[in-house]
Amino acid sequence: MENEPQMREGMTGSGRTASRRTLTRDAVVASICGFVVVFMVGASYAAVPFYNWFCRATGFNGTTQVATSAPSDAPLQRKISVRFDANVGPGLPWKFEPEQNEIEVRIGEVVTVFYTVTNQAARATTGVAAYNVAPLTVGAYFQKINCFCFTEQTVGPGEKREMPVVFYVDPALAKDSENDGLNTITLSYTFYPVRDPAPKPLAAGEGDRRKGNL
Repeated sequence: MENEPQMREGMTGSGRTASRRTLTRDAVVASICGFVVVFMVGASYAAVPFYNWFCRATGFNGTTQVATSAPSDAPLQRKISVRFDANVGPGLPWKFEPEQNEIEVRIGEVVTVFYTVTNQAARATTGVAAYNVAPLTVGAYFQKINCFCFTEQTVGPGEKREMPVVFYVDPALAKDSENDGLNTITLSYTFYPVRDPAPKPLAAGEGDRRKGNL
């Protein structure tokens, strides 16, 4: 009987230790869950720019490449047809079309073609072009030196505008055995409306005139 209080005291201490262990384990689990949630949220925001970078770097999904200069070697004798496709997304009152539906180019030859756009609205509207090439595996070899798709385009009311595309097909295409039977590439653009276009910087003269009027 004399040992009974000691046994109860020992059991109470063990219970407290077990309780502390449970709380510690719960805290660790909660911390891990919180970290996973934060990681997933961060990953969702990072996924879009990472995907865009990956497409530009690899040509995945038909994403064309951006070249800073023409190829150093002479064009190859092999020729390939390039077709041009134009589309306008909902909400943008534009007529958009290529001046030529198809041309034949030598691989490695720098070519300039034009698209035309007409704003059919009574106000200025702004659009930005999404683009790709088909077959999708050709994106890594389709090099653009200059393109209206690199920036937003603002077109005045009723304005018709010519927009150039300067490109070449990389000679490395001819070394890819998977493209030995390739005869045609389709370059496709789709313009989408821009609700809040980026403000354009004022020219120095215009800024000075405004300051002078104050």
